[in-house]
Amino acid sequence: MNNNYDKIANHYDTLSRLVFFKSQVNAQVNQLQYLPKDSSVLIAGGGTGWILEEIAKIYPSGLRIVYVEISAKMIALSQKRNYQNNQVEFVNLGIEDFKTEIAFDVILTPFLFDNFAEQRAEKVFGQLNAYLKKDGLWFLVDFSLNKTNGNWWKWLLLKSMYSFFKLLGIVEANELIDMNPYFLNAGYKVLELRLYYGGFIKAVIFKK
Repeated sequence: MNNNYDKIANHYDTLSRLVFFKSQVNAQVNQLQYLPKDSSVLIAGGGTGWILEEIAKIYPSGLRIVYVEISAKMIALSQKRNYQNNQVEFVNLGIEDFKTEIAFDVILTPFLFDNFAEQRAEKVFGQLNAYLKKDGLWFLVDFSLNKTNGNWWKWLLLKSMYSFFKLLGIVEANELIDMNPYFLNAGYKVLELRLYYGGFIKAVIFKK
């Protein structure tokens, strides 16, 4: 399993919206107000690329974006998006295999870490942390098993999701890794925290 969504690339957005309506979309779009003008941006695991069009609505030009996605089919869909005059480099690799000398102003990891077993999650965090400038922003959006608002149904839904993706041979993870300690131990500060879908989806803006 290599966390590759090629098998469902053409249906991924439809499936996610059937389950979560627009919660996954809103969690990511609402963070974009924090994007600095003329910044360098790394998007790790961007999926079908719809976020590029949302970014272009805020800044139609001036951004330098590196878009890393392991699924070739997701990359193909993303390249068709209207990202206007922003500079976008598409990289068809797993994020753990991505190497760069660029120091980024912003890193986006939308629903990335829920794919990984703990050892890989730790490795990827360390790698991305090294690519982010001091005072840079990290937009984290992922699932959350917080202790409020009906933890039982979140656990049940998460278990069902992992079972579905395991059946398709897509993800390596069996459980959700809490990434918050990694950020806090690395000295990040929380600028904003929002919860969606009854608290099952968490969107955090971290500052390095």
